[in-house]
Amino acid sequence: MRVVIVGAGGNAGTALLRRLHAEPDVEPIGVSRRTPDDSGPYAGVEWHSIDVGRDDAPDRLTAVFTGADAVINLAWQIQPSHDARRLYRTNVLGSRTVFRAALRAGVATLVHASSVGVYAPGPKWTYVRESWLRTGVPESSYSRHKVLVENMLDEIESDHPTLRVVRVRPGLIFQREAGTEIGRYFAGPLLPARLLRYGWIPALPAHPGLRLQAVHADDVADAYLRVLRADVRGAFNVAAGPVLDPAAIARAFRGLAVPVPQFALEGAAALSWRLRMQPVDRGWVRLALKAPLMCCDRAAEELGWAPATDALTALREVIGGLADRAARPESPALAPDPTLPGRLGGLLRGRLPGTGDPH
Repeated sequence: MRVVIVGAGGNAGTALLRRLHAEPDVEPIGVSRRTPDDSGPYAGVEWHSIDVGRDDAPDRLTAVFTGADAVINLAWQIQPSHDARRLYRTNVLGSRTVFRAALRAGVATLVHASSVGVYAPGPKWTYVRESWLRTGVPESSYSRHKVLVENMLDEIESDHPTLRVVRVRPGLIFQREAGTEIGRYFAGPLLPARLLRYGWIPALPAHPGLRLQAVHADDVADAYLRVLRADVRGAFNVAAGPVLDPAAIARAFRGLAVPVPQFALEGAAALSWRLRMQPVDRGWVRLALKAPLMCCDRAAEELGWAPATDALTALREVIGGLADRAARPESPALAPDPTLPGRLGGLLRGRLPGTGDPH
C-alpha cells in the first residue's frame, strides 16, 4: 500500500511514520515544505519537498500522488499567528490544492486531519458525536479554517462518490518529542519551561469552560492506520480520557486552581499577543472555552480503536518534553533551534512570537 503523507515531518506525521515502519506492506511517501534528515522515524521514506501554498504545488503533488493508494493530509500551520494571510494560504488554499491533486491523480482514499475545532460551541459536561454542528468557534481563525476545509470535503464527497473520504478529528495531540514545538507555538519565550521538570505547576487559571480533551500522538497514528485498513468513510472523533480540567491538572502537578473570569482570560491573551509577548491570540482562549467534548464511540466500534495512553499521562509526557527541550533535530518542524520565533534566542534576535517563519 503506497501512502502519501502531506505534512509528514510534524507532530502527528512523525508518530504516523513511526507506526507505519512496523507495517511491512505499507510504503510511506513523505511530503513536507522542508524535508527531515534521513534518520530516526524519517529514515527509508521517499521524501518530496513541496510547499502546498506555492503555485507549482498542484502539478508537483499530482505527480507524487499518482499511483498512491491513499493520501493523508496533515499539513497545517498554527504560526505565525500575526500573519493571517499566510495561515489561510497554507491551511485553506493548501488543503484545497492537496484535495484537487488527489482527485487528478485518481487516488482511492483521501484522509484529512481535522480537529475538535471544527465543531460549534457545545457542552462541557457531556459528549457530542460526529454529527454535531460543524460551524466552529468564529472568534478562532484556526476553527474557521477547519470549517472551510471540511466544507470543501463535503463538496468533494458529493461530486465524487467513489472516492473514500475520511476525516479524523482529534483533541490536543501530545508526545514528548513535540515539547519544544508546542512550547514555541503556544507558550512563547517567556515561559520558565525548565521549572516544569520538577512536575510542579504552582497555579492554573480555572474556569468552568476549561475542560479539554487530549490524545497521545501514537494513538492518533494508530487511528490513521486503522482508517487505512478499514473500509470506512466519514468522520471519527479521537481523544483519550480523562477530561483535562484545571482541577485534574492541579492535582496531577501539585498546583492550585485559581478562578479567573472569561473576560480576564481573553483580555490577558489579547494584550500579551498584541505586545508580541506570546504567540496565542484570544481566539485560542475562546476555542478552549467553547469547544465541546467529543464522544469517541464510533472510532471504538468501527475501527476497534482505543487509546493506549490516557490524557493525563500524555500531558505529563509533553510537559516533561517542554521542560527538557525535547525535540527531533532531524525534522525542521520539531527542531530544537533556540533562535526560532517563540524561543528566547529568537526573541533576543528580534524574532518575535507569532511572527516570521515558524521553522
